Amino acid sequence: MTYQQEIQTAADIVSTNGDSWKDINPEHAARMRLQNRFQTGLDIARYTAAIMRKDMAEYDADTAQYTQSLGCWHGFIGQQKLIAIKKHFGDTNKRYLYLSGWMIAALRSEFGPLPDQSMHEKTSVSGLIEELYTFLRQADARELGGIFRELDAARKAGDEVAAKAIEQKVDNYQTHVVPIIADIDAGFGNAEATYLLAKKMIEAGACAIQIENQVSDEKQCGHQDGKVTVPHEDFLAKIRAVRYAFLELGVNDGIIVARTDSLGAGLTKQIAVTHAPGDLGDQYNSFLDCDEIEPSELASGDVVINREGKLLRPKRLPSNLYQFRKDTGVERVVLDCITSLQNGADLLWIETEKPHVGQIAEMVNEIRETVPSAKLVYNNSPSFNWTLNFRQQVFDAWSEAGTDVSAYDRDKLMDVSYDDTELATEADERIRTFQADAAREAGIFHHLITLPTYHTAALSTDNLAKEYFGEAGMLGYVKGVQRQEIRQGIACVKHQNMAGSDMGDDHKEYFAGDAALKAAGDDNTMNQFG
Repeated sequence: MTYQQEIQTAADIVSTNGDSWKDINPEHAARMRLQNRFQTGLDIARYTAAIMRKDMAEYDADTAQYTQSLGCWHGFIGQQKLIAIKKHFGDTNKRYLYLSGWMIAALRSEFGPLPDQSMHEKTSVSGLIEELYTFLRQADARELGGIFRELDAARKAGDEVAAKAIEQKVDNYQTHVVPIIADIDAGFGNAEATYLLAKKMIEAGACAIQIENQVSDEKQCGHQDGKVTVPHEDFLAKIRAVRYAFLELGVNDGIIVARTDSLGAGLTKQIAVTHAPGDLGDQYNSFLDCDEIEPSELASGDVVINREGKLLRPKRLPSNLYQFRKDTGVERVVLDCITSLQNGADLLWIETEKPHVGQIAEMVNEIRETVPSAKLVYNNSPSFNWTLNFRQQVFDAWSEAGTDVSAYDRDKLMDVSYDDTELATEADERIRTFQADAAREAGIFHHLITLPTYHTAALSTDNLAKEYFGEAGMLGYVKGVQRQEIRQGIACVKHQNMAGSDMGDDHKEYFAGDAALKAAGDDNTMNQFG
């Protein structure tokens, strides 16, 4: 509805309740309704799922229409990201939020900092989703509150043309609420546990849930060693559990992102159940590293597999885990991805050890031979040394092309002495275009950085501490922070406004009229910022 229609709707409600509601101002009620457009997390999940589905279709038609996100570990960080996006680009189109299980473990657990091994409280995941959307909805309320004050000022000045133009801003307002791709790790237990947590995440607002094929009680960060995968049927049961959670809650177009860690996972905890040669369990078991033995060689406690009349003994480690044959990672990734897409997943996530367009494209092209619409969410991970990786890629490409690389030491290309070289310049250009290149050539629909705000918080705090506690003293804060906030138009330089003091004043006036005790008077020091 338009602004005026919202006011009329509120007026109709007020009028039906007689004199007891005579002091309720319909326009104030309409403003409050517009400042809180999403009544529940499920409203958000349905709204954002539709956005993602639209974006996926647009990407299928044009790979230049890829999407992006940054991982955020606090509602304020997510809010400031979306405020910045609207300020710099005018809209939030194709920009999402990512919720990282790694950052929850490291920053949001009551146990304190933890490794990414699913040891944190599982409900902290849904709690962060709710927190992020609380802050995004508050960003809407704050921005619209400023627009409403502009409208009041235009009316007070008798400028009806300006007032109509401001009403158009309200009618065409774009919310800060965007899709969140939320990390459920390996489901925090069995399929039932996965379903229960997925429901909490969806109720908090998640429209897209990312789940990985590791063993939940052996879960490791995707960029660390020791990863253990599960047979396909176990993983597919969890995918179905997430889908049932979406359907139960009426988010019929919710998105499931199936992540495979098989490229770097050399271990499994289980030998898959198989009913016939070549079935899914048999395919999983075919990757096991086995020794062929005779019946007479069987030892106590041995586990054996019968394949094509041969007796095979999988190599079992002291940890009671089984290992896969070396150099089978790519084959297992392709099978994981095809199987997930054929059983209800919408998007793929392939965890790789380096950001290499050719490597990703090779796997995706093989997947697309079976599922042509396959597309990826890809982790532009801070675990990669992007500078060294891309300088080495350029070095290798030049070497293969016969270009003289004698001036460069491949193992030391991270050194600052190379920063202004031709090789470093080309590497930086490849980093700059990596997302567009990978979207075009490797089927990547969504690019995210999992932990960027973890690193930016550490870097900015280090810089401030170095200056403030050193010789610069207070100038370290003023020059490095506040002066930059003012000159770059950072909204939270007015931190009282960002925290909601102006909205509180509006509400005081709504509730108490002329008796309202407001905080935004002439003596408010926030006025120093204009």
